[in-house]
Parts: sequence; C-alpha cells; structure tokens
Amino acid sequence: MALTADVKNELTGVVVSKTAARAAELATILRFAGGLHLISGRIAIESELDTPELVKRVRKDLAELYGVRGDVSLVSASGVRRNSYYLVRVLDGGETLARQTGLLDARRRPIRGLPNRLTTGSAEELAAVWRGAFLAQGSLTDPGRSAALEIVCPGNESAMALVGAAARLHVSAKAREVRGVHRVVIRDGESIASMLSLMGAKQSVAKWEEMRQRREVRATANRLVNFDDANLRRSAQAAVAACSRVERALEIIGDEVPEHLRYAGELRLNFRDASLDELGHHADPPMTKDAIAGRIRRLLAMADKKASDLGIPGTDANLPPDLDD
Repeated sequence: MALTADVKNELTGVVVSKTAARAAELATILRFAGGLHLISGRIAIESELDTPELVKRVRKDLAELYGVRGDVSLVSASGVRRNSYYLVRVLDGGETLARQTGLLDARRRPIRGLPNRLTTGSAEELAAVWRGAFLAQGSLTDPGRSAALEIVCPGNESAMALVGAAARLHVSAKAREVRGVHRVVIRDGESIASMLSLMGAKQSVAKWEEMRQRREVRATANRLVNFDDANLRRSAQAAVAACSRVERALEIIGDEVPEHLRYAGELRLNFRDASLDELGHHADPPMTKDAIAGRIRRLLAMADKKASDLGIPGTDANLPPDLDD
C-alpha cells in the first residue's frame, strides 16, 4: 500500500486557506476515523489516525477552528488491527464540538451520514470532504485491471453522502457493501485521477498516471506479441497443410498432372515457408499470388476428383492429426 501512503502524505501537507473547507475536512475525518463515545456520562469524540503528521493536522484544526485540545495516545497493534495507530480524543468540550461539526443534531442524536451543510457546500468544501474521508479511511491501488480509489465508510448513509458529493464534483463513484462493510469505490482511471487532483494530490496524480500509461503500453505490447504469435502459428499451420495436400495430389495424379499445375505444386513444396506472394516471385517467369493460388487450387481439385473416382483417400489424407481446425 505504498501508493496509499504517498497520497496520504501529500494530502496531509495540503494547505487549505478557507475556514469552511478546513472545517469540512476536519468534520469528515472525525466522522470516518472514529465516532462519538460516552465516557463518565460525557460525550467524547475519538479518532483513530495512522500517522503523526495527520495527528498534528487534526489537533491544529481542533485548536484553531474550535478552541479545543485533542489528547493523543499511541495504541499498539493487536487483534484485528495489524498496525499501531494514534488515538485522538476530545473529552472536555466534546459535546459542543460534536454539535459544531455536525456529528450531533439539534436533539443530541448522532448523525448517520454526513452533515447536510457539508454535502451541499462549495466545490472546495466537497473536495475537502473527500480529502478528509481519504485521510481517515482511504486506499488507492496500483493502476491496472483492478485499479480503485476506495473509502471505507461508517455506514450506508455516509457512503451515499460521499457518492453524492462526488457526483457534485462530476466524478462517478459507487457505494457497495461487502461482508457488512460499506465502501465507496471509484474504478475508472480518468475519474480516479480527477478525484486525486481535486483533493490536492497533484504529485500523486502524475505518478499514478505515469504508472497507468506504463501498464497500458505493456498490455498493448503483450497483446500485439500474442497477436503476432497467433498469426505466425496460423501461417505455419496453413503452409504445412498446403504442402501435405500438394504432395498427396501429385501422388494421386501421377504422370497425368498438367505441367503448369505440376510446376505450381513443386514451387509450393520447394519453398514451404513462403507466402503465395513470395511463391509468385520465385516462379520463372514471375506470377501473381492469385495465379499461384489458382493453379494449386485446380491441382487439389483434380486430385480429389480422381481419388473420389478411384475410391481412395483424397488430398487431406496426409494432414497432421494435431493440426488446428
């Protein structure tokens, strides 16, 4: 997941000047990276973050936007979590912060999706929502057949809110549920590049596009090689079949074969790997490939007719058994 880490590192360093966009990003991180908890009768907000840089960014926004302090603790890997993570907790003023960020509604009920003001905001705020979601629970796979930009969501409502935000940014995203886990996925290469750019990961876009183009060039080259191999194989098989039938035809007709047909058949046997066009150049005087093909065709037809009259196997009797149909 080196690509994911690179994108997150770049997004962590994105400078956001507008307060509304900073608030949208922070609220989304708090929503996707953790949630609300009741500690000693008080509402606390907890977020599980991957890197110290993201912790620093979240704590800075908490202090500058809402005047609250986030306590940090390092939680060692155990059980389902294979990697250590940082837990940022806001207990003092947690309920007020939850209301201000939209995690609680006016009746003190936790929201199930994202605050409406976030998903109906400006393009910059919508991009900030996606940036926050990616920083909290995003991943990006290498370009290829299974390339995807994916966000793990707290629930179906938040997934649909994220899909709606992407649609307003003119990016196609789909929500899906796999084994009870809700995700939002962008699979189209152009859409992935567009969303990365909107979130602010300019360098990662360039790197991802370069990898994608390299994969496409390699895939195209492989297809061409396979195509050429198939053509060569078919040409070789056709030459083998033609030579086998011509040999049988000359054997069936014997001395009765017309000289011009014998000459065409012997050209085919003397230059087994040559194309019809090349056979025409070998003839003396030179002939067109249609003339060569016509003579060989008449030779085979004459031999098959005589074989049928005599009740013996025709020109296809000596074809190799492993020849493709």
